[in-house]
Amino acid sequence: MKNLESVEQFHSFKNEGNYVFMFSAGWCPDCRVIEPFMPEVEKKFSNYTFIHVDRDEFLDLCIELNVFGIPSFLAYHSGEEAGRFVSKDRKTQEEIEAFMTKLPA
Repeated sequence: MKNLESVEQFHSFKNEGNYVFMFSAGWCPDCRVIEPFMPEVEKKFSNYTFIHVDRDEFLDLCIELNVFGIPSFLAYHSGEEAGRFVSKDRKTQEEIEAFMTKLPA
């Protein structure tokens, strides 16, 4: 999973294709729990490009997007927000895959 490098890059990505932005932080234990299975999720849903967003590095972006809990996922399809799975709760692989299944292809 690539890391987001700038706010400008975020806006460019969200407008040009199918992206899922995963918001997390190094200190977040629930974020560490999902790391081992995320490559499998990425492979299953390869029609979306996954981008890691460090919550601490992009706090203003998180505020702008109303992402106050991590890990959280925001999906964009052809420039429009296609879905969000945003909460402070720990997420399972099944929950993340159920979220991805609801997104446009």
